[in-house]
Amino acid sequence: MQSLNLIGKNTLICGATQGIGSATALLFAELGANVILMARNETKLQEKIKDLSKSSHQNHTYLVADFANPTQVQEVIEKYIQSNVVHIVVNNTGGPPAGEIQNAQIQEFRNAFEQHLICNHIIAQAVLPKMKELGFGRIINIISTSVKQPLKGLGVSNTIRAAVANWAKTLSNEVAKYGITVNNVLPGATHTERLQSIIQNKSQKTNQNEDTVTQEMLHEIPMQRFAKPEEIAYAVAFLASDWASYITGINVPVDGGRTGCL
Repeated sequence: MQSLNLIGKNTLICGATQGIGSATALLFAELGANVILMARNETKLQEKIKDLSKSSHQNHTYLVADFANPTQVQEVIEKYIQSNVVHIVVNNTGGPPAGEIQNAQIQEFRNAFEQHLICNHIIAQAVLPKMKELGFGRIINIISTSVKQPLKGLGVSNTIRAAVANWAKTLSNEVAKYGITVNNVLPGATHTERLQSIIQNKSQKTNQNEDTVTQEMLHEIPMQRFAKPEEIAYAVAFLASDWASYITGINVPVDGGRTGCL
């Protein structure tokens, strides 16, 4: 059986300097992909690109863009795509701040909508024409298990993540005939800076120490542990590969069994 590899595939990975994005970039490089890192901090991008494997003689590069500025994202990706092909896109960016939905400000929804759905859409529109010409493409969105089951204290995130999931499903139906797949990976609680921020926020609001909050979260997970970022990356790599060529328009929870529905 052919091994899973991404040799020769140009892969744009967003939010690539930390957490799940970083783990995905490292794994894709090991699998032979030419990795295009995208994030807002150029210094971190320069450091991260040094860590990427070149065992298949790849050419890695990076793009500087802030998902809080959709106009900048559009300018950067459209300029890049003029002379380059992107075969695989991994849409990934940090989630909105925690908080109950009843207390959310209108601007919080607007900010999250732009950072997640609008920027994803901008990137998809930029890369799709060449993907259609090639008869191949992969768009994979890192979202959240809240798509299936809203999470307590993440009101804005629950709302916007669901919008992204339905955008992806709609897009998958439209582009499937061109050999392009669109899928969503739904991470559960994962060892990242965002998880630590959520734990700290809940600790402060409930007057519990962080260890107690952590144990409460772990109790909800049948596997009794948080995910490692690379475990999310494994699912992304599978969906990006030829092994997943007939899989499109789905949500894949990677959550240790936490989600209470199929």
